[in-house]
Amino acid sequence: MFSDDSSIENFKELFLDIRKYIELQKDYTKLEITEKLTKIFSTLIMVVILIALGTLALFYSLFALAYLLAPAVGGLAASFGIIVLILLVICIIITIFRKELIIHPVVNYLANIFLNSSNNKK
Repeated sequence: MFSDDSSIENFKELFLDIRKYIELQKDYTKLEITEKLTKIFSTLIMVVILIALGTLALFYSLFALAYLLAPAVGGLAASFGIIVLILLVICIIITIFRKELIIHPVVNYLANIFLNSSNNKK
C-alpha cells in the first residue's frame, strides 16, 4: 500500500509542511506576546509619569490651598491640619474602595489585552 514512491514523497512533504506550520505558529506566538508586553509596559510607563506629575501638581495645589485657608481658619498650622485630615479621608476612601478603583480596572485592562486582542484585529 505504501510502497509507491509518490506516497512516500507525499508523506515527506506533509511532514515538512506540518513542521513549517509549527515553526510559523511559534513565531506568531512570540510576536503576539511581544505586542502584548509592549502595550503593558507602555501603559505602565505612562501611568508612572502621570502619577509623578499628578503628585507634584497635588503637592503644590495643597500648599496653595493651605496658604489660602490660613487667614480663614486662624493660621497656617490649622490650614495644614485641615488638609492633612482631608488627605487621610481620601486615603481611607481609596483603601475601602480599592477593588472598584484599582484592582478591577487593572484586571479588566490585562484581560482585555490578553484575551480580546485577537478579536479586535478581525
